[in-house]
Amino acid sequence: MTTRYAALLRGINVGGSRKVPMAELRTLMEGLGHDAVGTYLQSGQAVFASDRGDEESLAAELGDAIEKHFGFAVDVIVRDHAYLKAIADACPFPAADLEAKQLHVTYFSTPVDAERFAEIDQAAFLPEEFRLGDRALYLYAPDGLGRSKLAEALSRPRLNKGLIATTRNWNTVIKLVDLTTT
Repeated sequence: MTTRYAALLRGINVGGSRKVPMAELRTLMEGLGHDAVGTYLQSGQAVFASDRGDEESLAAELGDAIEKHFGFAVDVIVRDHAYLKAIADACPFPAADLEAKQLHVTYFSTPVDAERFAEIDQAAFLPEEFRLGDRALYLYAPDGLGRSKLAEALSRPRLNKGLIATTRNWNTVIKLVDLTTT
């Protein structure tokens, strides 16, 4: 059975030397045997169909191929359409009433629990807020991610130790749901 997936690449094409041209990424993924390969924006989203593997093995395979082809390691998270849709549907914030720049989802490679973020005094950051979901963190940042003090606190290395974490704005969250629909 063929499943539609999104691959989320962390930290590419945002300055520096970690450039991954989307056309080359599509060709690389097709060479791995994936079908219906597409990319969204230049910041590290690809969609594809596959009838083999699981999210973890597909992410590892793509990460290895990127390192071999481009010469640097890239963290990759792969999620299927059902997961992406469930994350969008479970948003604890009123997404329809917010601007996309105000709402973000951080996808994690493994489940996280509230204990990991217990040191964050949420009241100190109001009106910014976060809520945990299934291998995800929802962030409401009314002034945008770039000005968010809460986002800065949440990205501390010790809080994310042992995880791959990559953040997308709400427009991208919804677009990935659409692009992975069969």
